[in-house]
Amino acid sequence: MQEKIKQNHNLILENRKSLNISGITDVDSFDDREICLYTEIGELTIQGRELHIDSMSVETGNMTITGDIWALVYGDKDRRGPISAIGRLFR
Repeated sequence: MQEKIKQNHNLILENRKSLNISGITDVDSFDDREICLYTEIGELTIQGRELHIDSMSVETGNMTITGDIWALVYGDKDRRGPISAIGRLFR
């Protein structure tokens, strides 16, 4: 049985234009105004304008985002992955 190694979650925001994130487990949705993803410590939503995912590594869980970053909002810390279609109905 393969066991996933838990990674630390870190954010480095530079001048509200570049964001480096580690500890990402999944990306739920993204567009140029909002990126919704899951980290080792729960949901994270990045809001802004002209957001662009420059790089993402599935192996390491690292991501680099550029754009005009307005907000970093953490959600439910117990949710580390997307919910099912039935779960969305009752959310």
